[in-house]
Amino acid sequence: MDRAELLAALTPGPDRTEQVGVEVECGLLDPATGIGARYSGPRGVRAVLEAVLRHWGGEPETDAGRLTGVRLPDGSTVTLEHGGQIEYSSTPGPGLGKTMDEVRAALARLADLAAGFGLALVPGGNLPFGRLADVEWVPMSRGAIMRQYFADLGPDGARAPHVMALSLSTQVTLDFLGPEDLTRKLRMQTAAAPVVSALLVNSPLHEGRPCGLLSHRSWAWLRMDPRRAGLLPPALRPDVGAEDVVDWALGIPLIHYRTADGRYHRAPEGSFADLLRHGLADGSPPTPAHWASHLSQLWTDTRVRRTLELRGADGPPHPHLAALPALWTGLTYHRASCDAAWELTGGHTAAEHRAARAELPVRGLDTRLGGTPVRPLAAELLRLARAGLDARVAAGLEPPHVPGHLDPLDEIVATGRTFAEQGLARWDGELRRDPARWVAAHRI
Repeated sequence: MDRAELLAALTPGPDRTEQVGVEVECGLLDPATGIGARYSGPRGVRAVLEAVLRHWGGEPETDAGRLTGVRLPDGSTVTLEHGGQIEYSSTPGPGLGKTMDEVRAALARLADLAAGFGLALVPGGNLPFGRLADVEWVPMSRGAIMRQYFADLGPDGARAPHVMALSLSTQVTLDFLGPEDLTRKLRMQTAAAPVVSALLVNSPLHEGRPCGLLSHRSWAWLRMDPRRAGLLPPALRPDVGAEDVVDWALGIPLIHYRTADGRYHRAPEGSFADLLRHGLADGSPPTPAHWASHLSQLWTDTRVRRTLELRGADGPPHPHLAALPALWTGLTYHRASCDAAWELTGGHTAAEHRAARAELPVRGLDTRLGGTPVRPLAAELLRLARAGLDARVAAGLEPPHVPGHLDPLDEIVATGRTFAEQGLARWDGELRRDPARWVAAHRI
């Protein structure tokens, strides 16, 4: 592989336009206990996937002959995470309004289908009642390789199984149109990421009780190979470009790769750059497909490929699923808002970002980014995002109701009560610390 091939994986096509894709991870939970469904069995997630394929059509996605997903006729997908979480990924659309309409309709259909198996479909930040010991790992070939890789890291990989098996998120995928556009959008998204994650904390329960954190998910991600997760260090530079992302990614190890026979293999030790010099286990050189897989094994807050995938924050409760993609769309797709958000948050060092990331799982909106409180930063980001969405409405790119998706986040900033703190109050109050009541209150 030469430099041009490495950069090609981070280069959008010439006809690329600004679109919006949304992914929502959900648990398939027992309504009485809140425990996630196992993969196998008549009420397992495989049976739900089989029903999706049977009733909705599409093409099965398999791993060694075992069903792990369905590509639907419209190009959207329903796939499984390693612990049995189920993810709906929309097709990209020209605006957030249209995309969210499709997401909500698909999730409602999926919830009805799951109910036929006695299961509740619940989005959010994590599976709050499951225990790692009770998880039946989805039989994905790469899963066992990944778990061993993280185990070999010691403390730096200690919470990876919890992330793989019990975490949830809502993610948005946005576009960049060229090198200058990549610089503008990526640096802003990276600089603003800890503020957004602090605003969206929503995983305060773990194994059925408050865990002393507002975001168990964010805390666990700090212990899942920090080299490849969270902060993308070069993206804090004002002139960051694809070359910088490639150089950074070359220094990170590949976890696994797939050979022509469809089998997954543990990658040799060393960075991807070492693989380019010395080859894979059999001496063969890495291919563009291996490089694309490597980029998918990097879980920074913004994952850069031919698109920008915003994945750092906890997922919101289901009535407010659109809040997170609305925030990022308004900030990213309006140049004035994007530039202003960078000016607001772009002056902080990597060390200050890491300190904020360590603090936000506990403190939420009381986190500080450097010497700056996060709460007023979040208020200003929301104002800029609303201006961006208003501009899109005025241009005919969004229906008039879309800026209203930010209302729940404005309420959080005004009251100081995050989704996590609202959830804890309900848990101790009207839900009476009852998993069945919690599921009933949070299911789609």
